[in-house]
Amino acid sequence: MRARQGKAESKLFGNKIKKLFPIAEADCSDSGSFDNVLELLIMSGRKLPEAAMMMIPEAWQNDKEMSKKKREFYEYSSSLMEPWDGPASIVFTDGTQVGAVLDRNGLRPSRFYVTNDDKVIMASEVGVLPVDSKSVLKKGRLQPGKMFLIDFEKGRLIPDEEIKNQVASQRPYKEWNKSQIVDLRDLKTNKNPPLTKDLISKMKAFGYTTETLEFMLLPLVTELRDPLGSMGNDAALACLSDKPRMIYDYFKQLFAQITNPPIDSIREEVIMSLECLIGPEGNLLSTEKENAHRLRLQHPILSNEEFLKIKNLQTQGWRTKTIDITYEKESGSKGLIKALNRICKESEEAIKNGFSFIVLSDREINANRIALSSLIACSTVHHHLVTKEKRTQIGIILESGEAREVHHHCLLIGYGADAINPYLAFDVLSQSLKDGALKDKALRNSKDLVKAYKKGVAKGMLKVMAKMGISTLQSYKGGQIFEAVGLADEIIEKSFPGTPSRVQGVNFDVLSEEVERRHSIGFPKIKPDSVTTLPNPGDYHWRNGGDSHMWDPKSISALQLASRNNDESAYWNFSNHANEQTTKNSTLRGLMSFKYAKDPIPLEEVESEKEIVKRFATGAMSLGSISTEAHESLALAMNKLGGKSNTGEGGEDPIRFKPLENGESKRSAIKQVASGRFGVTMWYLTNSDELQIKIAQGAKPGEGGELPGTKVDDYIAKIRHSTPGVGLISPPPHHDIYSIEDIAQLIHDLKNANRASRISVKLVSEIGVGTIASGVVKAKTDHLVIAGHDGGTGASPLTSIKHAGLPWELGIAETHQTLVMNNLRSRVVLQTDGQLKTGRDVAIAAILGAEEFGFSTAPLVTLGCIMMRKCHLNTCPVGIATQDEELRKKFHGKPENVVNYLFMVAKELRMIMAKLGIKKVNDLIGRVDLLEMEKALNHWKRDGLDLSKILTPAEIVYKDTEVFNTKEQNHNLENSLDMALFKTIKSNIVNRQRININMKIGNINRVFGTIISNEISKLWGAKGLPNDTLKINLEGSAGQSFGAWITKGMTLNLEGDANDFVGKGLSGGKIIIYPPRDSHFVPEENILLGNVALYGATGGEAYFRGIAAERFCVRNSGARVVVEGIGDHGCEYMTGGRAVILGETGRNFGAGMSGGIAYVYNPKGNFIKKCNTSTFELEDLVIKEDINELKELISNHYKYTKSTVAEKILLNWKKEVKHFSKVMPTDYKRVLQEMDQKKLKAS
Repeated sequence: MRARQGKAESKLFGNKIKKLFPIAEADCSDSGSFDNVLELLIMSGRKLPEAAMMMIPEAWQNDKEMSKKKREFYEYSSSLMEPWDGPASIVFTDGTQVGAVLDRNGLRPSRFYVTNDDKVIMASEVGVLPVDSKSVLKKGRLQPGKMFLIDFEKGRLIPDEEIKNQVASQRPYKEWNKSQIVDLRDLKTNKNPPLTKDLISKMKAFGYTTETLEFMLLPLVTELRDPLGSMGNDAALACLSDKPRMIYDYFKQLFAQITNPPIDSIREEVIMSLECLIGPEGNLLSTEKENAHRLRLQHPILSNEEFLKIKNLQTQGWRTKTIDITYEKESGSKGLIKALNRICKESEEAIKNGFSFIVLSDREINANRIALSSLIACSTVHHHLVTKEKRTQIGIILESGEAREVHHHCLLIGYGADAINPYLAFDVLSQSLKDGALKDKALRNSKDLVKAYKKGVAKGMLKVMAKMGISTLQSYKGGQIFEAVGLADEIIEKSFPGTPSRVQGVNFDVLSEEVERRHSIGFPKIKPDSVTTLPNPGDYHWRNGGDSHMWDPKSISALQLASRNNDESAYWNFSNHANEQTTKNSTLRGLMSFKYAKDPIPLEEVESEKEIVKRFATGAMSLGSISTEAHESLALAMNKLGGKSNTGEGGEDPIRFKPLENGESKRSAIKQVASGRFGVTMWYLTNSDELQIKIAQGAKPGEGGELPGTKVDDYIAKIRHSTPGVGLISPPPHHDIYSIEDIAQLIHDLKNANRASRISVKLVSEIGVGTIASGVVKAKTDHLVIAGHDGGTGASPLTSIKHAGLPWELGIAETHQTLVMNNLRSRVVLQTDGQLKTGRDVAIAAILGAEEFGFSTAPLVTLGCIMMRKCHLNTCPVGIATQDEELRKKFHGKPENVVNYLFMVAKELRMIMAKLGIKKVNDLIGRVDLLEMEKALNHWKRDGLDLSKILTPAEIVYKDTEVFNTKEQNHNLENSLDMALFKTIKSNIVNRQRININMKIGNINRVFGTIISNEISKLWGAKGLPNDTLKINLEGSAGQSFGAWITKGMTLNLEGDANDFVGKGLSGGKIIIYPPRDSHFVPEENILLGNVALYGATGGEAYFRGIAAERFCVRNSGARVVVEGIGDHGCEYMTGGRAVILGETGRNFGAGMSGGIAYVYNPKGNFIKKCNTSTFELEDLVIKEDINELKELISNHYKYTKSTVAEKILLNWKKEVKHFSKVMPTDYKRVLQEMDQKKLKAS
């Protein structure tokens, strides 16, 4: 908004307009800033609905069903302002109208009643006020991007379409857009791109390596996506590396966790967009056709031909100025800064001289001229023009030999670029094609390469944007959603103002040296003609003489020798090598040293190894990503220790819940509840000591996961409640966590599901994680994990592995300090993980605030892992990360290996504690006075690092504040409706006797039925009780998570309505909901229940007489359900069960659906337009079994709810059955056919 102030004019304010600046107040909340801008738009003449539509538009770019008139308005508005993206339900008023608007993806619940006495009640839940059911005329909800408006002067509720049609009809937006917006595709050029001379030299000068080609560039065009990797990032941070690293490597991507959700950019592509209007903006405070005079780009990456169209612009009143961003070699940091100042000055002059675009070009690089990094050049210019309030008056285009990877492009756009021409990347790809390095037959020429490159980059960029919950490039542009690790303030203040950089680091002197070193690799003084091959610095994979890695061959062999033979001398070789070389050269903790006591204590006085190892846990590695043998070995080992193993998100075989005959146990103490909810049944939850909500994972925060069909064998499919051979998707967000209130709800849900289990939440280190952690502790988590960016993974995009998340040292220190300052630390157990290997690592983690410690990669190494980094390919040669039966025979790991190793880690920790004079681990927690930065670093990059923010003692504000966990959270379960009911029906559960109970329910009664289900499971296991043993009839508006994880034998019959998360994790029970019998509205036209019903259901039945809101049946894997209409994203990621929809559906139905079947009533024939058919086919009902199944479900629906829709269909069955579409997932159909063929052959 600051950049727009330079063009802001209004007759209403005249010369006094500057008194309004800044438009958005400093240090204001998101809502406060939104209010500032909305008020300005209204006060400058716009009507309230129009201003709200401008700021929170619908997802119009990909909506083919939207009216053309409305699309034209939204496109015109996009020429003036980017969408205010993210989850929001905004309520607004100007005194005569009051309304609300929901974000484009429907991520906030907003429900309303209209009554016959002219009242409208709207809130995030139903049931907030007592309402006579006979007086209700309508029950509705705000839909994604839709608006709700009451006009008091007109005395009516105005529907969304009417409001928006009025706004869109006010002016001739279609004509304005047609006459003013210029599409890049319509421009012509007769110029040809210059040939790149000295290709290898320039590649080396711009930091290209053999790994760039092998792991990033070539896979990008052959796989058409950000390439995958595995086992996390164990390479040195850029600020610690001996190699000259690109400035991009100093930046880490930030991501959404809890306060707003990430988005699935693939399955929810319908709301994503890379399209942008670029070039000079108009006056935000006016509505003139000239405001739309801008250039439309479909994609921020420009081919050489597209770039030349802009570079040589001489039309539409536009001209382009090219600015050289190279400078004289050997002029050092002074030359670099001088060049930055020059290009800022030239950019400002370009605006003064009437240019519409500037091109920042590094093409003039040669043996005597060094190129400024496109990133530092672009960001410096961008911020200079923002400060001068001139940024919106010109477009910034980059002609860059440096940019080639997804991370590079995201940074460039994030720091102000409008478009990028990565000319050298295109030249390299063309040369690779000529050299035969690209074998893909689809890539025949340069045009194919550019198209493939742009497609791969688009997927990668959308995924990075989506990690932060941002759906449009327009909203992402200039947002600088990154943190720097290892850049000094002088660089930040000059080029990246507003970017956090907590550990300082390299300054302009070092940065210029780094650039010159890299330049001299490409253009050496001695033998300049010898530059024929690219270097291999070993950034992705360890190589001798390459960059430092925490896991090198010496580390692996020494640890395996130590753990297999319980050989302490081998362990000390491993530990010394890690502590003094690999970890020391790669991590922030490597820069720290202990301040040992003058009088150490005897070792025997220190807490025993047997007690210490109870604080250890293995990481969340799912059964599926690793083999059964590896998974069970970890569980056996940790149970022997008294520590904890973690299921990961793939569920666990119930056979493992029972101890073995020898008393040992394969049961994982920690049961993870991740976004996919695979195998999360009531029986699974009941068999846990800790329930961990995985919000994010260190190697890919803000992303979901995929388990390829090749890894889903019969056993994995059975545990995950899916189909063998069909791939599985974990959504990026938990669809029941879009806010801090939602995490409180899920914590409460899980505590109801198992009152004896502690509840854990796993976050990933990033700036602000301490604030998020405070919210999560207030939401009553018992345990909190802060994971580092360098954790391992079975599969993740390399962009995420290398560039997302922060070191755990920063995260755990910030979290501990924030919790202590707010007197919350005593309520929670803190754990950290991320390449913990030795007792020294554990000691530092404890000193920074952790009291428990997670290990993942190291235990796998003890079991035989040799870091081949092939986990995502199912080809692990040692039988760990594979489901291949032959490869699994090569697994020779033993639980004892893990036990031996962790006891040696504990011994090393004890020895350090003795030297520090500390007896108990609890006494070590938060004692940062025992650490200091190493004094004699003497390294060209490391000298400028400053760890004082990590090593600052936590501030104690309140009296009696404690610095480790001493108190239990109070979850207030004793006051729940379930606990009162349980006393009444306990004997019926014990004796398996039927009972029928009638009672009232209100929206303060959350998670109803879950405690009782847990009690059933404790007594009767997974089989539960006979159907309808406990029939509970309720009246009212049920609270959140009604019927969550209810098990077989429970029937909840609700007359009324319900809120979000109905039937979450349904585990065999039955839920029936219908409106009050005395209602006067039409049930099938009104909202009955909220968002995300039946999320992760694994079995049971549900019948709903009315409409459900967004994301109905998301990740359903076994429930059979009937409903009379649903919102957007229905049956998303569904893998099993049946869903019958007897009414309209919203957009994007069935996205990512890979199993189960949906039957959709489609008398209007328009259902296909609302489908995301990338994974399924629509079929007519012709199979007898399908028809019988559908009739049975609709008959049940009528029997339980007395639905008039069901009655009408059943009375005219032969006619109505023809109006149903069968949604059949393609892979599911293929696998079923293969199974039938196998049975046929067998018979």
